[in-house]
Amino acid sequence: MEDILRVGVITTTHGLRGEVKVFPTTDDPKRFKKLKEVLLDTGKERRKLQVESVRFQKNLVILKFKEFDSINDVEQYKKCDLYVSRKNAVKLEENENFIVDLIGMHVVLEDGTEFGIMKDVLQTGANDVYIVEMLDGREVLLPAIPECILDVDLDSETMTIHLMKGLLD
Repeated sequence: MEDILRVGVITTTHGLRGEVKVFPTTDDPKRFKKLKEVLLDTGKERRKLQVESVRFQKNLVILKFKEFDSINDVEQYKKCDLYVSRKNAVKLEENENFIVDLIGMHVVLEDGTEFGIMKDVLQTGANDVYIVEMLDGREVLLPAIPECILDVDLDSETMTIHLMKGLLD
């Protein structure tokens, strides 16, 4: 499991006082209101930054960090990722998982037969859809619903599924 989780990407600067616009990569952008610190991935290092203020503008989050006071300080960080440590991550509800923890999992049928590897997650309005690459290389889309996803075991990195009728047609 990853120890850090990406929560956003700096898109550009905002104003002259060192604020940045961030595209959130988290389900709930309002989570930024509770953040005290983030890790800035500069490409060479991960730098810990203290969040001073948070505002929202359309689909973006405007952040001000205590370490930066001018546009010149933040200009170089356009397109850089922002991360949080797992301990500072949003608390998950029962049967919820971080997508990063699901990618790469072994997918098995309810009888234990190897089925494939979890490749990606599509986030739709109703429920997530898991993209699984089957052993023969084809991809199948599985709805992330209890009738289909029977168990997710993060320790063994195994997902047990019930292959619902019509999913392979």
